[in-house]
Amino acid sequence: MVDHLEEAKLASCTPHFYDDRGPPEGIAAREVDGGDGVGLGKAGLRVERVLCGWTKRGGREGYRVTIPQSEMETLTMPNKKCLGWRKVNKRCRFLLDYEKEVKNAISDFNMEDHPFGGQNINASSLGWAMSAVSSRAFRLYGKKFVTGAYSDVPKMLPLIDMCNHSFDPNARIVQEQGEEQPEMLVKVVAEKEIGANDPLLLNYGCLSNDLFLLDYGFVIPSNRYDTIELKYDGALLDAASLAAGVSSSNFSSPAPWQQEILSQLNLYGDTPDLKVTLGGPDLVEGRLLAALRVLLESESESVQKHDLSTLKSISAEAPCGIATEVAAFRTIIALCVIASEHFPTKIMEDESMLKKGVPDTTKLAITFRIQKKSLIVDVTRDLSRRIKSLLSKETVSAKG
Repeated sequence: MVDHLEEAKLASCTPHFYDDRGPPEGIAAREVDGGDGVGLGKAGLRVERVLCGWTKRGGREGYRVTIPQSEMETLTMPNKKCLGWRKVNKRCRFLLDYEKEVKNAISDFNMEDHPFGGQNINASSLGWAMSAVSSRAFRLYGKKFVTGAYSDVPKMLPLIDMCNHSFDPNARIVQEQGEEQPEMLVKVVAEKEIGANDPLLLNYGCLSNDLFLLDYGFVIPSNRYDTIELKYDGALLDAASLAAGVSSSNFSSPAPWQQEILSQLNLYGDTPDLKVTLGGPDLVEGRLLAALRVLLESESESVQKHDLSTLKSISAEAPCGIATEVAAFRTIIALCVIASEHFPTKIMEDESMLKKGVPDTTKLAITFRIQKKSLIVDVTRDLSRRIKSLLSKETVSAKG
């Protein structure tokens, strides 16, 4: 059996970024483990129990052969320098805790009643079982609440789970159930004309490569929804601003009026949400951009005349003035530089490794790493262009 826990630990040779993007929208979507993993863990436990039963008859290996290796294995990184990857580490911690819970629950079973036929069940086998479930599960609508919202019902849909992903799908999943159709019916409906021998493509959701990798076993090149995640931290911002040549003492010690706005952004207080992102459709998460605009502006009046939606919008050009905007963008670029330095290799080194030829799992890991570095480069270039544009406008204004 593939040692998933060990490979997940090796996968943490990626910068300390975060990601918990919500599930994809739609009538029926591919299941995403955005929570504590309990749902997938229980489902995986049932899979593992069935497989243990098959092992006695020599059937387990046959089942494994039907699962593509890219989905069956998690991520391996060739470098031993591990810096921590929150989502992988989170799943590792869950699996270790779940192993203890399962072993405690079955400790008193005799061999005849043992749910796994007496076989040892550890975090690695549970991780494999979870991967087998997460890469094939769909989230369907369940009970309708009085608010109009629906509960989630994870389901395994044979044959339908063979459809691949595309951001430009040619089909979608439709769930039908009601007074005229009391039995739940799930079907795939074509969105456009599909030629003979063409694959059926579904949109698994607007997800980052972290989720595509962890739950489906692949990476999307140039994924426009991919992000890197950073922890909002005063000391980190101090270091970034210093590197960017931006002078501010407010990152670690914000003024009372700044603290109030940061609290509204949920970046300050007793239970703040300190996970912020770069990349994706927004380029810079609105909360991070608003915080920088607030902390880099010394005059409260310049900030408080704007609402939060304006302060969070990158489309709102320099609401607090060009100088503040340039300082904010330079600080973010410095954050990108700091993030890129946490990788153990450069993009050219990774590309060279791929050209030499590596195992598929290592290729997947390197591709994931390249995409994250490329994202950082793209954010840096975009912000640099914005700075250049702002400075040219400031020059024209000064001449006028």
